[in-house]
Amino acid sequence: MLGGSSARLARSFTAILSTLSVATALLAVAPAARAEVAAADPIDTAMRACLARADRSSTAGQIQCMDDARSAWRAAADTALARLLAKMPAEQQKRWRSSQQKWVAWRDAEDTMLVAAFATTSGTTYQLYEADMRLQPVRDRAIALRNQAAAYDGKPPLARACSADAHCEHVSYDLNRYYRQLYTRMPAHARPVVSRAQSAWRAYRDATTPLIDERARLDLLGARLATLKRLAETVNDR
Repeated sequence: MLGGSSARLARSFTAILSTLSVATALLAVAPAARAEVAAADPIDTAMRACLARADRSSTAGQIQCMDDARSAWRAAADTALARLLAKMPAEQQKRWRSSQQKWVAWRDAEDTMLVAAFATTSGTTYQLYEADMRLQPVRDRAIALRNQAAAYDGKPPLARACSADAHCEHVSYDLNRYYRQLYTRMPAHARPVVSRAQSAWRAYRDATTPLIDERARLDLLGARLATLKRLAETVNDR
């Protein structure tokens, strides 16, 4: 069981990540309104209530709260995707289904990478961090699909090439830098797991960015940067 100070730290950390967009919180480059889309979402509210329950105060209980929220966000993502597809002609549906397939493949590869990364740490707080990092991509995807479904008007998204967007260029540079740091810090036997997860993320990125506008692209890249930075600073921390 977590001690009082560690439990408070873990709960505060999770609450912050559950109410803010990762990209907005760490990069401050996207409008704050995007972070507020799901600020009062019933899934977040239920998770916070679960985390505060006395019978969920153990590490296992806290992780169960986050895993339950992850399952709820996965269902929310499926619902949002169905709403989006219902508005689209067949060709666009095909492209969004490809994006979702690539996202699922990345999510599975990412979970494997998280297991390998957190195997280099010790302590109950890191178990909570791992559960949170499994939750966040699912939550981010659900919110992104909700945004797309709400905003869809049949027009193609307006987005410059990343090379013409200073924010996109900067985030991409830092993203690659932290990926290299993470890869180097991981034990040699686990590095293929990291490269597979990153390759799967790139496939998801490449399938998705042509379908979204610059702001959504920045959210996608920023969330990945936040993950890689956090892991690069966490691996081998005992």
